[in-house]
Amino acid sequence: MLSRSSRLLCRRYSQAVNFRTNELSPTQHNDDQIGLFYTLKPEVCKQLFQHGGFPKSFMKQTKTFTETTLMVRRPAIDLMNCIKASDLNKPVIRYVLYGEKGTGKSLTMAHLLHYAHEEGFLIVHVPWVSEWLRRVPRHKEMSNSQSHEGFVDLPLDAATWLLHFKNQNQTLLKNGELNINKEYVWSKREKTEAGAPLSELVEHGINRVKYACDVIDALIYEIKQLSESRKCKTFVAIDGFNSFFYPLTRLSTPTKKTVKPEEVTLTSSFKELTKNNWTNGVILLTADQLAVPDDHQESYLPKYLLRKEGFDHLDPFVPVEVRRYTDKEYLSCASYYRDRLWLRGPPEIDTELKFTSACNPFTFMEQCAPL
Repeated sequence: MLSRSSRLLCRRYSQAVNFRTNELSPTQHNDDQIGLFYTLKPEVCKQLFQHGGFPKSFMKQTKTFTETTLMVRRPAIDLMNCIKASDLNKPVIRYVLYGEKGTGKSLTMAHLLHYAHEEGFLIVHVPWVSEWLRRVPRHKEMSNSQSHEGFVDLPLDAATWLLHFKNQNQTLLKNGELNINKEYVWSKREKTEAGAPLSELVEHGINRVKYACDVIDALIYEIKQLSESRKCKTFVAIDGFNSFFYPLTRLSTPTKKTVKPEEVTLTSSFKELTKNNWTNGVILLTADQLAVPDDHQESYLPKYLLRKEGFDHLDPFVPVEVRRYTDKEYLSCASYYRDRLWLRGPPEIDTELKFTSACNPFTFMEQCAPL
């Protein structure tokens, strides 16, 4: 344990650098806040990120720090300015975040999700595509699709995602204008009438897991129609989007045949959503090396990670690189870690950590943990 004098030294050092901003709304963030941390209210975190959106290492850190803070960084500010300046009456613009491992792509997306929430967007967020296709073999959760021949459903994953969608959009789903355009017949006894609230469609997928994947298909169609008719504006955010285009998954049929990504109904649903054939929306994606196996991580550039099929699918898109910390950002982060007693020791150690971490945010966080 550090002595009382050492703790005071850490706090005095951190207070010497201004590392926080009192501006808690992303809609008000600008160049003046770059490099500063802002705090998310617990109720916002619960609504937006209860079912995913933060990396696991970051979640552990928030529990240790007893608060959830995000650094305002240049890529997020640039994207907010682009969204504000864009004409939503034109076809949706696709933005692709890319960068080295650990530079903060997922947290930049989280910052923009908070911005979209504050701006009143309907949010369609996939926290991590690899959870569906690569993380764990899901033999028990797979079933042959009844509506798409040759495809497989991941019903439990789909129902969990619908719960995530419901939670993120709990306020907007109470809007009386968000009604579905056509009738959906699920079985001889079950159907969702045309004109029913969008929330009824979502609830059906959550309560009747068997139909969850078909409900997502219908939901995406309806969201595009509602956006086109100006009844809502939609913010699509998919982390690890390039995983949809890697040739193999860890899913396999009972006959041991490996399932390809394009044979999964969830893949086709979200690939349909990321086409630019609709308006009144924004699409934000990440191309991440961690979304694919180690043997396919030679480059972090989108053209490499998305492969030809993914690149052609998104072309044209706006690439936005998330870089390592600048000097200002590094100093701000070091000051924050000292304030939270995550980084201890004499101030001189900061110079060494800056060198050994190469200003990579994740590496810096890991190296501070035992100090």
